[in-house]
Amino acid sequence: MSKSKPRRRAHQGECATCEKHAYGRVARGHQAINRVLATCAETGHRRFAGLLALQLGRGGVQSAREISGLRRLTIRAGRAEVSRTDRTPGVRHSGAGRPAFEKSGPSSWPR
Repeated sequence: MSKSKPRRRAHQGECATCEKHAYGRVARGHQAINRVLATCAETGHRRFAGLLALQLGRGGVQSAREISGLRRLTIRAGRAEVSRTDRTPGVRHSGAGRPAFEKSGPSSWPR
């Protein structure tokens, strides 16, 4: 028998539109957002909810809270992370990683 991670259940939205029209277009969109959030790790939760709040504009943090069930502080932190992303290309810091091939090749060995 293989052990696997317990599956995270998608949050059921608390917004008034979802409660009124459970099978409506808006409710289906909120359910899709919650399905994506259920597959994200902790950092992904914050950033995705923060991006959602940014896209919703004024009152976006409250709306994202009602949709996702995350705390307002978590959504604000994610919004700040998305807003201040580092725009430098690449993953590594400068100077990190393996030395360039020219430095480690036989032609650069002392004679």
